[in-house]
Amino acid sequence: MKTQIDSMIDESITAKEYLRMQAEELLRAAEMIYQCFSRGYKMLIFGNGGSAADAQHIAAEFMGRFKNERRGLAAIALSTDTSFLTAWPNDGYNFDTIFARQVESLSIPKDLLWGISTSGNSSNVVNAFKKGREIGTYNISFTGREGGRLKELSDANINIPLNNTARIQEAHELAYHIICELVDNYVVNR
Repeated sequence: MKTQIDSMIDESITAKEYLRMQAEELLRAAEMIYQCFSRGYKMLIFGNGGSAADAQHIAAEFMGRFKNERRGLAAIALSTDTSFLTAWPNDGYNFDTIFARQVESLSIPKDLLWGISTSGNSSNVVNAFKKGREIGTYNISFTGREGGRLKELSDANINIPLNNTARIQEAHELAYHIICELVDNYVVNR
């Protein structure tokens, strides 16, 4: 069992090492988010399953505070509206459009979308980015594997090129904490 545990820890470290190679992309994503907030726009964050939980975590870090005392920032996790999430598919609409419909309803040009998909191919996340492109949003994605269709629709993409979902999510968590801290520092120091 210890060997198995050591292997899991080593895999997690390997996943996080990919972030070193994407330092410029992390900085670009943080700058895009800071610009969004400093110009009075909002950020919508979304994903499925564990990625939906991550979206809620990220939104809370921006609306509340991460490290520094600062004003609240307009970040909304789209997976928190359970009435809409259950009504839309129940009313005969496709689950693949659940985030796109919210993006259509809530976004304006220059808002920022942050989509999370460990495969990079979650249809509802991809469709939301397509709708965002029609509206004129900026798109940041967190992906795994090869980045999938989501990578192509992104202005910034943090990709962990592994197949193990748990390891991808662990690296994503570190990446969004890095971005949160960078944005916090921008807001306080600029």
